[in-house]
Amino acid sequence: MLSEQSAATVRATLPAVGTALGTITERFYARLFAAHPELLRDLFNRGNQAAGTQRQALAGSIAAFAAHLLDHPGQRPDAMLQRIAHKHASLGVTPEQYDVVHEHLFAAIAEVLGDAVTPEVAAAWDEVYWLMANALVAVEQRLREERGGHTWRTWEVVERVAETDDVATFRSRPADGGPVRDFLAGQYVSVRVALADGARQIRQYSLSGAPGPGLRQISVKRVRETGAPDGEVSNHLHARVRVGDLLELSEPYGDLVLDGGPDTPLLLASAGIGVTPMAAMLAHLADSGHRAPVTVVHADRSPATHALRTDHEAYAAKLPDVAVHLWYEQDGPSGTHSGLVDLTGVALAPGTRAYLCGPLPFMRAVRTQLIAKGVAPARIHYEVFGPDLWLAGQD
Repeated sequence: MLSEQSAATVRATLPAVGTALGTITERFYARLFAAHPELLRDLFNRGNQAAGTQRQALAGSIAAFAAHLLDHPGQRPDAMLQRIAHKHASLGVTPEQYDVVHEHLFAAIAEVLGDAVTPEVAAAWDEVYWLMANALVAVEQRLREERGGHTWRTWEVVERVAETDDVATFRSRPADGGPVRDFLAGQYVSVRVALADGARQIRQYSLSGAPGPGLRQISVKRVRETGAPDGEVSNHLHARVRVGDLLELSEPYGDLVLDGGPDTPLLLASAGIGVTPMAAMLAHLADSGHRAPVTVVHADRSPATHALRTDHEAYAAKLPDVAVHLWYEQDGPSGTHSGLVDLTGVALAPGTRAYLCGPLPFMRAVRTQLIAKGVAPARIHYEVFGPDLWLAGQD
C-alpha cells in the first residue's frame, strides 16, 4: 500500500509520467544495455527490443500497477504480478537485477522529466517501484523454490515432427537421465540457444502435450516478419535442431492453468500457434475424466496451417460433452466457419470459465464477445506470447 503522501503525489503526477513513459522506457533500455550489454545478448529478447514491444509492455505494466495502487489501495494486482513473475522466474531473473533496473530507470525518468522530478516526486515513484519490485521478487523466489531453484538443464531431442510448413514439434528427454518434474497443462518452458554471433537468446514455448514419461514436448512456429527481422530462436530451431541435438530448458512455469474441477464448464479459445497450450489442456481433460461441457474455439488461416489439428480434434472427441467450432479464412471444409470468430451462435453453459491464447486482437475480440454473453471478466484468463501489451493502455 502506498503511503498517504506518496499516493497524493503519484495521483497528481501519473498523467504526466504516463504520457512520458514511452520515452522514459526507451531511454531506460538504452542506458541499461550501454552499461550491461550482456543483458541484451543473453537475457532480453533482441527481437522485441528492435520492435519496441518490450518498451510498450514495461510502460504499460508500470502505469497499470500505479493506477491499481491508487484505485484499490488495500489490494495488489496479483493477476498481473503472477504473470510477470512466472516469466521472470523462467528466464532466471535475479533479485539483484531489480537494483540495476532501478538505477537506470530512475536516471531515465530524471533525464526525460528534468526539473519536474522534485525530491517528493522521486520519493513517491521510488515507493511505487519498490512495492512492485519487492512483490515480484517474493513471488519469483517462491516459484523457484517450488521447482528446486532456477537451473538450466540440458535435454536431448529424441523426435522432431513437422506439424505444418512453419510449425515443428520437438520432443526431448534429459541428457542426464534424471527424473522429470510434472507440469500443469497450459504452462511453458524457457528454451536457451547459442546463436551464431555468440548470443545465448531465450524464448518461451508452451508445452503442447505430455508425450510420455520423462519427456518434454514443445511446438514452435517459425516466425517470419514482414519489414522486420525474422524470429532468431524459432528460425534457429527450425533450421538447425535435429534428433540427437541438445537444448537448454527451464522448469515449467506459467499461470494460464485450468482452475476448477471436473464439473466446471470450460471454453478453450485459440488462434494460430495459440493452440499449443489448448492442446495440452484438452489432453489433460480427456485423461482426467472431465464431465462438464467443454467448448473448443479455434481460428486459423486454413486447415493446412492449423498446427496440432489432429491432436486438437482427437482429444476433444474423447470428452463426453464437447462442442468444437473452427474458423478458417480459406479452404475451410464443411462444418467449419469462415472469416473471423463470431460467438453469437455458440452456446455456453452457465458458470463457464474461459481460457484464451492467440494474437492480442483475437483475444480482445473474444473477451468482448464473452462478456457480452454474460461470462464474468474474472472468469476469463489469457496467455500472451511475448511482451504483454494488454496492459499498455487497453482493457
